Amino acid sequence: MSHARPTLTDVARAAGVSVSTASLAFSASGPIADTTRAKVLDAATQLGYGGPNPAGRQLRSGRYDIVGVVIGDKLKRSFRDPVSIQVLDGLTSALGEADLGVLLVPGVESGIDGEVGVDPLLTSAGMDVAVLIWGTHTDDPRVETLRRRGIPVVVGEGNEVEGAALVEIDDHGGVLATVKHLTDLGHERFVTITLPFRMGRREGWVDDSRHELVDWTPTRHRLDAVLESGVDLLGIYESEASLVENGAAAMRAILERFPDPETRPTAVVAQSDLLAAGAVLALREAGLRVPEDMSVAGFDGLDLPWFSGDLTTVVQPLEEKGRAMGLAVRALLADGTVTRTTMPVELRIGTTTGPPPSAPSPMN
Repeated sequence: MSHARPTLTDVARAAGVSVSTASLAFSASGPIADTTRAKVLDAATQLGYGGPNPAGRQLRSGRYDIVGVVIGDKLKRSFRDPVSIQVLDGLTSALGEADLGVLLVPGVESGIDGEVGVDPLLTSAGMDVAVLIWGTHTDDPRVETLRRRGIPVVVGEGNEVEGAALVEIDDHGGVLATVKHLTDLGHERFVTITLPFRMGRREGWVDDSRHELVDWTPTRHRLDAVLESGVDLLGIYESEASLVENGAAAMRAILERFPDPETRPTAVVAQSDLLAAGAVLALREAGLRVPEDMSVAGFDGLDLPWFSGDLTTVVQPLEEKGRAMGLAVRALLADGTVTRTTMPVELRIGTTTGPPPSAPSPMN
C-alpha cells in the first residue's frame, strides 16, 4: 500500500480536469465554474490533499502573502496594553480578509543610549509589506533596512517617510480639548505624565536636555499640545511604559515633589488611560479624592471594567486605526497606491475631572 502524499495531478485526474484547472480551483480566482471548483475540492477531500505547496505558490506569484508587523516594544509589554491589542485586532482583521498572514517583529534597542535597533527578522524574513505600528524615529535604521530590501512600508503615527503610507490620529487636537476642558473648570496648575520619549526608555522628571530628545510622535504631539496651550505646567514626568504601575509611580513622584496642597498641581494630563488609571489609584492610596483634590484625564478611550469610575479621556478609534493600516497595506499590494489617513478623536468627560479644590462648582 502506498503512503505517498497526494499531488495536484492526482486531484486533477480524480476530478477529470486538467492540472491548470485544478490549480485555479484552489486559487479562488480565475475563469472556472463553481460546479468545476466544487468537483475539484471534493476530489481533494477524498484524497486527503491539503492544497498546493505554499513555497510553489510564492515562486509563481512572487509574493509571500506575509506582512511584517513591527511592534516597536517587547512583546510581553505590548500584550499587556489593551491599546496594542485593539489596534492589532483591526489590522489582522483587514489583512485576513485579503488572505494575508502576519509576522510579529518585536522592538529592539542598541547602544548605551537605547537607540533604535533592527531585529534580524527585518533583514531576512520574507514579507511583502512592513507595518511600523507605533511609528518611526529620526534616522530610523528599520526604515533604511526595509528600503534596501525594497519592501513597502506603512507607518502608524510616526514621522513621515517618503514613499510610505501613513495612518495617524488628531491626538494634538484631542489633548488641546482636554486642557480646555480643565481650564474651563478653573484649573491653573498642571502636570503631565507622558509616554516614553524614545527607545532609550527611562522614568522620571524631564529637564530641558531630556525634552530635546523626544522622538516618538504620539508623545511629541500630546506634549506639544499641553505646552502650546499656555497653562502653568509645573512639571513633565516621563513614564517608561504605558502601564498602570507606571502611572502610579508617576503620581507618587508628583505628590513627593509637591507635598503642599496649596501649591501642588490640581490637574494631571496623562498621555494614556492606563497611566491615568494608575495615577488615580495612587491618589486614592494617599487618601486623596478624585476629582475633589486633583483631576486626572487620560487618552485612548479604553473600557477598564476593573476601574472604579469613568475616566475623562480622549477616545481614539483603536480598532479602526488598525484596520486603516491593513487597508493601506492592501492598497500598496494592489497597485502601489500610497495613502495617508488622519482619524478624528473625541473628548469624553467622565468622573475623574471637576473644579479645583478652591474653585466653586461651575454653573449649569
